[in-house]
Amino acid sequence: QLDLAESGGGSVQTGGSLRLSCAASGHTYMSYYMGWFRQPPGKEREGVAVIDSDGNTCYADSVKGRFTISQDNAKNTLYLEMNSLKPEDTNKYYCAAVLEAMYTGSCHDLVENPDFGYWGPGTQVTVSS
Repeated sequence: QLDLAESGGGSVQTGGSLRLSCAASGHTYMSYYMGWFRQPPGKEREGVAVIDSDGNTCYADSVKGRFTISQDNAKNTLYLEMNSLKPEDTNKYYCAAVLEAMYTGSCHDLVENPDFGYWGPGTQVTVSS
């Protein structure tokens, strides 16, 4: 079992920055793909970024060059640094994880199809023009 809790969402203007954090607890000693997805109400998930236990990262084309995913294993915390924010980035962002042993695809596959096994309650990001 892995529990995830996001923080750091808020409201910014176009071009602004936010840093999301995700604290993990529970079976953190296992190896996971960790990531972020966003999901508008009533719509499908959109993968944003993924990082594996070796620190390899992959991103959705829509955020590449603007967002950076990172993790601090000592603190069991995942981050998403978001720069040059656009109104279309407005969404609820979820921290998520899937056991590497349970996932047969690649990092990029997980961004394309964010089929995570664990996720948090989400944090809202609003970007105004």
